[in-house]
Amino acid sequence: MYLARVIGTVVSTSKDTTLCGSKLLIVARLNEKLEREGNTQIATDTVGAGCGETVIVTTGSAARQSGTLDHSVTDASIVGIVDSVETQ
Repeated sequence: MYLARVIGTVVSTSKDTTLCGSKLLIVARLNEKLEREGNTQIATDTVGAGCGETVIVTTGSAARQSGTLDHSVTDASIVGIVDSVETQ
């Protein structure tokens, strides 16, 4: 899992049937200081996240087990909205 910021949305009227009804969001990976690092990714939203929010993203087989995405083609899912981050 990693922290990310939602930076946009993707609208796709033609997609795999396992993604029908799912909201697709563009996320930018963040480091522990909430600074942007790395590449962006499209993630399936399972928690109702919105633009500008800091979220927790999971990938791989764990992404397909979240929400109602069982047996889905998704490779990244938003599984949490972050309230705060504390580091030492």
